[in-house]
This record gives sequence, C-alpha cells and structure tokens, in this order.
Amino acid sequence: MLRRMYDWTMAQAARPNALRVLGVVSFAESSFFPIPPDAMILPMVLARPDHAWRIALVATVTSVLGGIAGYAIGYYLFETIGLWVINLYGYADKFEAFRHAYAEWGLLIILVKGLTPIPYKIVTIASGAAAFDFWIFVAASIATRGVRFVVVAALLKYFGPPIRTFIERRLTLVTTIFVVFVVGGFVAVKYLI
Repeated sequence: MLRRMYDWTMAQAARPNALRVLGVVSFAESSFFPIPPDAMILPMVLARPDHAWRIALVATVTSVLGGIAGYAIGYYLFETIGLWVINLYGYADKFEAFRHAYAEWGLLIILVKGLTPIPYKIVTIASGAAAFDFWIFVAASIATRGVRFVVVAALLKYFGPPIRTFIERRLTLVTTIFVVFVVGGFVAVKYLI
C-alpha cells in the first residue's frame, strides 16, 4: 500500500498543477491545516529537481501568506476561530502562557518554531493574539520559512538520486520517521508551551 501511495504522490508531484496544490497546502498549514508542506516538497523536488527553487519559493510565499492569515485569526478572531483552532490541536491549556511569552521572546519564538516541525499555525495565531509587531512577524516568517524550504529543496536537488533510491528501498522506514517527526512536533508543542 505504501508503495502505491508513494508512486501516486511522485506522479502527482510531476503534474502541471502540483505547484498550485503545494501553494494551497503551504498556505493552509500556516493557519489551520495539520500536514506540513514538506510532505509535498519532497516528492515534487525528487520528481522535478530542475524546479527545486521554484518549489521552495512557492512554499515560502504561500506559507508566509498563510501565516499572515493565521496572524489575522489571532488578532481579529481569536475568541472565535482562533480558540477553535487552538482547542482542535489540544493546546488551549498552555496557550495563554505561550501568548505571554511573546512579550519577552516573541522574535526568538518565531525564529525557532518557524524552522522546526512544531506546528507553525500555533505561532501565527499566537503572534496575532499577542499583537506582536506585524512587520517583524512577517520578516521573521519569510526568513524562517524561506530557509527551511530552501534547505530542503537544495538537499533534494543536489543529493536527490541517492535520497530517492534510499526512500524507494526503505519506504516503510522513511514513512515511519516522517510520521514520528510530524507527531513529535505536535507533542513538543503540547509539552513545551
């Protein structure tokens, strides 16, 4: 089953509308969606290494735009949509402490969490809820999301064939590691916030 899903994903990654789908996933992940765009970046760059920089750019731009939407949810709609998203991910009990941490460590929080698998939507909503400086938030988002996606794209572009061979030979192991990585991000937020 994993092999069929992998083959299907690789085929979709090479399709003409793959960048649009990546854009939608990147945007949504920064404000409410649980699946990180890396799940699409990996097969897209492996399928089309010549488009690595375009893929990283689309992921960065749409992720930052989604982050702005998440900021707006936190700033304007925290009591309704913001709380709903926070509760959906099980962070309500620790969210208030996280929001107060922005008074002293806001920029550092954005920089660290923007590079990690910790759900970025929590950072974006918290930034808006704490009324963190919008332009610093945008600049930090561009920097962290850009670095993250460019590094992933570069590694896949330059070391893609061995990585692809490794993934195809050890698909179950790679899938398990990826799931542990994503779930670990959610667990880290739950217990570190």
